[in-house]
Amino acid sequence: MRLRPALTSLLFCLPVFSWPAWGQLAPSPDAPPVSNAPAAPVEDEPVGTFKVNVNLVDVFFTVKAKDGTLVPHLGKNDCTVSEDKVPQTLKSFTAETHLPLTLGIILDTSGSQTRVLPLEQDAGSQFLQEVIKPKDEAFILSVDVNVDLLQDLTNSARMLSKALYKAEINAPGSLLPSPVPTPGGPRGTVLYDAVYLASREKLTQETGHKALIMLTDGQDEGSRVKINEAIAAAQKSNVTLYVILIADVQSYLDQGMGYFGYSAMKKMTEETGGRVINVGNNGKKLEAAFQQIEDELRTQYVATYTPSNTKMDGAFRHIAIECHGDGLKVQARKGYYAPSPEN
Repeated sequence: MRLRPALTSLLFCLPVFSWPAWGQLAPSPDAPPVSNAPAAPVEDEPVGTFKVNVNLVDVFFTVKAKDGTLVPHLGKNDCTVSEDKVPQTLKSFTAETHLPLTLGIILDTSGSQTRVLPLEQDAGSQFLQEVIKPKDEAFILSVDVNVDLLQDLTNSARMLSKALYKAEINAPGSLLPSPVPTPGGPRGTVLYDAVYLASREKLTQETGHKALIMLTDGQDEGSRVKINEAIAAAQKSNVTLYVILIADVQSYLDQGMGYFGYSAMKKMTEETGGRVINVGNNGKKLEAAFQQIEDELRTQYVATYTPSNTKMDGAFRHIAIECHGDGLKVQARKGYYAPSPEN
C-alpha cells in the first residue's frame, strides 16, 4: 500500500488475513514530541480502579419534542432506563450544557468529494472555532484509500483549522468516485476502517463525552473491517457518531454505480446515539448541520447506573431510555458491551 510522504498513513490487518500488522494512529508532524520515558511499573498503578469503572454505565442522550426542538430541563424522575428490558436504578442523572468534549473530525477526501471539499473545510473550521472550549479537545483524520491523521488531539482551534485545510483529494480522475476495489487492486474509500481506528486508537482511553463527526457521501469501498465491527468499536469506546452526508450522488449514477451510502451511515449513527444530517452539496445546509450538532452536544443528559446483570461475559447489552411527555423522542446509543473475563 502506498504511503503518502506528507502524512502518516495507517496499515490495517485482521487475524484472518495476511496483511501487515495493524499500525497505530501516528501523531501529526506538528504535534509535540512523544515521550520515550518507560511506562510506570504495574505495581505502582492504583489497585481496584478498573473494577469500579466497569460496574458503572454512563449513557449520554438528547431528548427532542415532536417538532424536533431540544428538551433541556428534564429531571431524574422524568426518564427511565432499562437494560435488556430490565429496569435499572439510576445512581445519577444530570443535564449537561458545558460538558467537556473529545471530538474527532473525519473528512472524506476521495474523488467523489472534489466539488464539496472546500465547503467542508470552511464550515468545519468555523465549527471548531465556535465549539472548542478550554476543556475540549479534537483531532482531524482524512479518509480515502488510506486513513491519515492530520492533527492529533489538541485544544487549539487554530491548529485544527490548519489541519483541515491541509486535506487534499486523493483519487485519480478527480471528479469521479474512488475506484471500486477488485481483488489485488487498490482499495476505495475506507470509511468503516476510519471509524474503527478512531474509536480504538484515539478515543478508548478518553473520558467524558466523545463524538466522531464524519463528512462524507457515506460510500464505503474497500474497508478491511465490516460495518458491524466499526459500530462495535465505537460502542465499546462509548463514542457517538454523527454523519454530515454531503454527497454528489449524481457522480455515482453517471458512472452506472449503485449508491448505498445513506443506509449504511444511518445504521452506524443510530446504533451509537448520533444521526445522519443530509445536506446534499449545499453550503448553507452544511453550516446549519454543524450548528445542530453543536446544540445537541451541548444539550445532553447523562444517566449513570450499576447494571443489575453483573456477568462479565463480554455480551452486548441493549439499552432503552424513555422520557415521559407528549411525543418526546430520545436519541441515545442502542447498548454497550459488558466487560470480558480477561479484561
